[in-house]
Amino acid sequence: QVQLVESGGGLVQAGGSLRLSCAASGSISWINPTGWYRQAPGKQRELVASMTLFGSTNYADFVKGRFTISRDNAKNTVYLQMNSLKPEDTAVYYCNSRIRTYDGQVDDYWGQGTQVTVSS
Repeated sequence: QVQLVESGGGLVQAGGSLRLSCAASGSISWINPTGWYRQAPGKQRELVASMTLFGSTNYADFVKGRFTISRDNAKNTVYLQMNSLKPEDTAVYYCNSRIRTYDGQVDDYWGQGTQVTVSS
């Protein structure tokens, strides 16, 4: 059974920083790709950043230069460092990973979501 557990959300003032973590557990063979999405009230879920197993990254235009995605493959953990936060970054942030388990199954998994609130 694969699980993704997120942590690191919270309340921060505009201009501040937060670091999100998402740890995957279970019989994991590999994770590729992994990334972060967000969903604000009344809006669709949108991609924030993603990273392949080999280190290639993709960022949404609205976070370029402010957010950095990284991963620790040994720990099956992906991080999102968020700097220069803006009130419009307020949303529930979800990690998403495509995971191959040791039995050969490949599926997409979602974390439970973590709230990020940026006050002005």
